Amino acid sequence: MKLVYFAWVRERIGVAEEEVTLPPETTTVAGLLTWLAGRGDGYAAALEHAEAIRVAIDHEHVDHSAPLPANGEIALFPPMTGG
Repeated sequence: MKLVYFAWVRERIGVAEEEVTLPPETTTVAGLLTWLAGRGDGYAAALEHAEAIRVAIDHEHVDHSAPLPANGEIALFPPMTGG
């Protein structure tokens, strides 16, 4: 599965994108965020407030309860602000 990170999520993790193989028990967006947070300090810092992270699967925004596809692109965005 391809993961793509944007803005300060990317800066804290230290890479713009990566290919990962998820454990079989990781089946939802929320599970993915939990799994990622356990991968190291940068991931933990980026996902400290995982509930605020916006996620898109194959360019379509989804809730954290959404199931993960068998293959696809998952993008993680920090909260958006405007002005």
